[in-house]
Amino acid sequence: MPNFELMPLGVFARRTGLTASALRFYADSGLLPPVAVAPVSGYRYYGADQVVRAAVLRQLREMAMPLAAVEAVLDAEPDEASRLIDEHVAKVLGDAAAVQQKAASIKSSLTDVPSLPIAVLKGPVLADAIEQVLTATAREPGMPVLGALRVEATQEAVTLTATDRYRLATRTLVPAEAAAATWAATVDGDELRAAIAEIRRSALVRLEATPHGFWLRMADREDRHCRLLSEEFPDYRLMLASLPEATTRVTVSKDLLLRALEEHPGERITLRVTHHGPNVLNVLVAEAELPGVPLTATMTGQDLQISFELITLYPAVSTAVGPDVMLDLRGNRTSPSRSAPPTAAISPPWPCPSSPTAQPEQE
Repeated sequence: MPNFELMPLGVFARRTGLTASALRFYADSGLLPPVAVAPVSGYRYYGADQVVRAAVLRQLREMAMPLAAVEAVLDAEPDEASRLIDEHVAKVLGDAAAVQQKAASIKSSLTDVPSLPIAVLKGPVLADAIEQVLTATAREPGMPVLGALRVEATQEAVTLTATDRYRLATRTLVPAEAAAATWAATVDGDELRAAIAEIRRSALVRLEATPHGFWLRMADREDRHCRLLSEEFPDYRLMLASLPEATTRVTVSKDLLLRALEEHPGERITLRVTHHGPNVLNVLVAEAELPGVPLTATMTGQDLQISFELITLYPAVSTAVGPDVMLDLRGNRTSPSRSAPPTAAISPPWPCPSSPTAQPEQE
């Protein structure tokens, strides 16, 4: 190879983001040997066609991949390389979860304060409730509380609530054993989500609180620990109290409504509710001259037309409990001769688009 196509070690290091010492190490290990070595000075030279391999090597090492696995990925075909990377990521995540649980156990043992019994709930019921409510969480940098679950316990009930400022999901559960005291805290949503499978397989789950954590005690299974967040949870009760009275209440088949939402194109959906003929909930594509899908519904209140973003409405309907879904709607009236323009249903005390609210069912 002509000399002008070779790069000395320093230039190659700058091109690839690897340090000179790292390049020497990878050369000695056989992962990235130089193209040529000057016989007198010992200077190492690399080719331009090695830049991509060096960059991938650096990225794999940044993922804490062992050298043997890095070599296997670099020398494998794309499909096999992808499989090896997936295996490594799964191992790292599993190790991280195990470390997190071990750290929680150690921290719990550092204090003499005993854990506070909160309540005992049926595992499958609790798992379903957590899964349902977590659909209203979001990942937002600087605001971890939007990805969390608010847990509030009294002697009569345990309430789970989540909100991403655009949606609100809440579920109230009746404990199998009454709570010993009133308790409330905000629990890390990701850690609860990771525990759902184990919770679902447990007949009963005992909830216990420590100053900095939340324990899920399960018979014949390893206890799971979730962190508590110190950030203030949004005042969702103030948001609900500020809502005007519902002008229209509609009960419709959950499966039929979901099918209508799935089959309609577009990102914005309009619901038109009318008393004319059989009570009908008409699912329309917003701002489109299409006939829509009429659904038979039970209705009270005034005729109404209202629009939602599909990504807001669909999760709210899909996580509802039971064969039917009840919609409490607020908006402008409409008539057969002239439809009112789409309007917002909710005006909460903090900025967010309109969204439906669902009343929780007690288990």
